Amino acid sequence: GAADPAFLFRQHWTLIPKILAAAVAFGLAARLFAWLSHTGGSFLKAKVPSPLLRPLIGGVVVIGLFFVAGTPDYLGLGVEGSHAGAITLPSFFTSAEVHPWAWLWKLVFTVVTLSSGFKGGEVTPLFFIGAALGNGIAGLLGAPLDLFAALGFVAIFAGATNTPLACTLMGMELFGAGLGVPAGVACFVAYLCSGQKGIYAAQRVGAGKLYRLRSK
Repeated sequence: GAADPAFLFRQHWTLIPKILAAAVAFGLAARLFAWLSHTGGSFLKAKVPSPLLRPLIGGVVVIGLFFVAGTPDYLGLGVEGSHAGAITLPSFFTSAEVHPWAWLWKLVFTVVTLSSGFKGGEVTPLFFIGAALGNGIAGLLGAPLDLFAALGFVAIFAGATNTPLACTLMGMELFGAGLGVPAGVACFVAYLCSGQKGIYAAQRVGAGKLYRLRSK
């Protein structure tokens, strides 16, 4: 089975710089997701006024992406695979294989789907994107795959929703209390790097994130 992330963190303090680097990437990925979702939705509404036509266009694009990707692994929530060896959310924690671009494929599929009017949710896809990015970064940096998949799982959601504390606690609940320190570092750094606007348009951040940091 996969090694315990908290144990790995305690045994390898040299991972701290790698965790910081990964956290910046998680924050930037969250920022990219939020920006593309808002921009894509606004663009389609401006160019295609009909609310019935937008999902049709989005569906055609998703079908095209399916053929380009050559796999059904980025359709749906990504929790369960439709074939043996499928790329799924759990596979980023349990498999020794590195998937460097799975996060980007899932991000594009999800953004197109949401922007065109399909409202199936972005929570689980963001978990997939974060774990996939953590998996890819771990392979690049020579870090434990399961630990970085866990950090990406919570940190990208922290950045996308501007909820670093809640996501730190979620990481401790899901992966063990021992993950509190690395999860906290990853979530708060990702939050600071994710920009002002999250995925929820109604959410308002009272002051700039860097301003808050300096004021303390």
